[in-house]
Amino acid sequence: MAKDLLDKNAILQRDKCSYAIVPQTPAGIVTPDELQRIVDVARKYDAATLKFTSAQRIAIVGLKEEDLDGAWLELGMEPASAIGKCVRSIKVCPGTTFCKRAQQDAVSLGLIIDEKYHGMQLPSKFKMAVSGCMNSCSEPAVKDIGIMGTPRGYTVMAGGNAGIRPRLGDVIGEGLNETEVLELVENVIGMYKGYAKRYRIGRLIDDMGLDNFKKELGLL
Repeated sequence: MAKDLLDKNAILQRDKCSYAIVPQTPAGIVTPDELQRIVDVARKYDAATLKFTSAQRIAIVGLKEEDLDGAWLELGMEPASAIGKCVRSIKVCPGTTFCKRAQQDAVSLGLIIDEKYHGMQLPSKFKMAVSGCMNSCSEPAVKDIGIMGTPRGYTVMAGGNAGIRPRLGDVIGEGLNETEVLELVENVIGMYKGYAKRYRIGRLIDDMGLDNFKKELGLL
């Protein structure tokens, strides 16, 4: 039976014979040259379509198995971690880099987090998002770790999930600067790594209780 080809970073499609590949575009930002290469590869290998994903990536959909190696070689881009028990691409709003409403630099912070954690193996899939203001366009409240900009700094939430067991993240830090956010993110992920149970961090918080979760992080 056909299946995902993990060694080629290729995801089997619904037709059970073609594949999608997803180059990594940190913070959803792509240069004109990179975008042109994606289009050129899609045309050369007769891809069915290009799909902008909810994680701010561009999937090249409908490739033949024999074309996968050539497509990756010509893209010259790292693959995104789109499947598996790992940290997925960090979802990032335009922040103060691009948006007049932003109050914090979501792009710079998101790129740091993406560089450090993208693809890291964890007990379950793990999603993070950074928004530059309380409009929360990157939806941080429904991510395993969500970071939301405010006029006083960043608010950090943990345990959000928009999947089969919807859950809003619990606030575990407020008024934080970038350094404090990165320290807290490192502590949450470090603690989560130590749990063998294969479920999302929100369920871990529910099992432990929020106060106990905070105590393990040294927040209480």
